[in-house]
Amino acid sequence: MSQMKFGIFDQVDNSGRPLNVQYEERMQLAELYDHSGFHCYHQSEHHATTLSMAPSQSVFLAAMTQRTKKIKLCPLVYLLPVNHPIRLAEEISMLDNLSNGRFEFGIGRGASPHEIEALGMPPDKAGDAYAEAYEILQKYFASETVNHVGKYWQVDNFPVKVKPLQTPHPAMWYAVASADSAVWPAQNGVNIICGGPVDKVRLISDKYKAEAALAGTSARPDALMGIWRFVVVADTDQKALEIAEKAWPQFHESFYQLWRKHGTEPARLKLAPDFKGMMASGYGFAGSPQTVADGLIKQARDGQVNYFVGHFMFGDMPHQDAMNSTRLFASSVMPEMEKASRAWLI
Repeated sequence: MSQMKFGIFDQVDNSGRPLNVQYEERMQLAELYDHSGFHCYHQSEHHATTLSMAPSQSVFLAAMTQRTKKIKLCPLVYLLPVNHPIRLAEEISMLDNLSNGRFEFGIGRGASPHEIEALGMPPDKAGDAYAEAYEILQKYFASETVNHVGKYWQVDNFPVKVKPLQTPHPAMWYAVASADSAVWPAQNGVNIICGGPVDKVRLISDKYKAEAALAGTSARPDALMGIWRFVVVADTDQKALEIAEKAWPQFHESFYQLWRKHGTEPARLKLAPDFKGMMASGYGFAGSPQTVADGLIKQARDGQVNYFVGHFMFGDMPHQDAMNSTRLFASSVMPEMEKASRAWLI
């Protein structure tokens, strides 16, 4: 297993600032992530909600390819049921070339039925559409011409003229919520990320490693198993918690906005109304570098993961607070976590 790596997760949720200002602030953060040694920047896809003010990941990450040099860039995830798979394969190929081979991508069917329904996909059909879209993607990357007759898409003798820089295609990611859903990624060398409680993360990582061992050459020895958490670092515990608590209500509102509109609740991830509640659940960490390092080392060890993904910017957090938090994490928390991880990453 490789050494501990560190990534970024970003919803690009509504900051309350003008959209052009928000985009520029995110680009400045991306430059900082790039200079600070983070492995990958992950961005979600959401529609019809302020949970994402950059609903086209391909457009947003295309801009980011020109503002960064080393960090990998990864939609987490592309919602396959609502994206034409041929168009998506072309965009993946373009982004891989624009980034000089730094692009990776996640795939999923969508956590919110309301979002995919808003784009014309019946939620009860999403699973089948996801499977068919994935099949077409694989055909695109493996051949010079794509033919497909399916329930959702018809592709007739489509010539593949735009290829990704990486062969046969960029590395793939999958968001995993249960141990059983880790089987396919493990067997196919697909990186995973988990956002649930740490005891469930441990079940997932154990299952992933067991299935990868059985799969042999189709698995990847350097595959990443990640855990995702909200993180705010400041000079003191009190200052960090103050920053987190002030920014959290706006993010919480964006997260639940569409669910409340439809009178429903998310089935998987439920977020506390304040950041103290997030800390109590183990989903959030706010504190000095040592406080955060101690807490995250325990979670990474208990979950037996080799990848930690921090969500550093959320809600209406002031830009400079997010920049300072990231700098402190990179300079003081990452080295401590990397050193401690050698005890379990053998």
